[in-house]
Amino acid sequence: MRPLGHGDVSAAACVLLAAAPDSRPRLLARLLAEAETADAYRLETGRLHPLWGNGSLMGAALTHERASEPALDDPDYAACMALIFEALIRRHRRPRQSAHPRP
Repeated sequence: MRPLGHGDVSAAACVLLAAAPDSRPRLLARLLAEAETADAYRLETGRLHPLWGNGSLMGAALTHERASEPALDDPDYAACMALIFEALIRRHRRPRQSAHPRP
């Protein structure tokens, strides 16, 4: 997936906001997978993916139904954004390795 900007997160949050709360984690996983697939396609072919665009999260999000973007203090929208940030943190968190491995 391409590097993320604010627009990627807000577009994905609007997709999640349009969905039922219990389906949002599954939908987010789908959005992330679509962005990854599109980016791999772009890197391999030099062209945009025919369904999911340029490999950005926004490119994938724009192919789904979206709610209008509310103010950041909307609690449901904030929960959608939090869900995205939590998923992104999990994706990039790696176990720390000791500088001095045990024998």
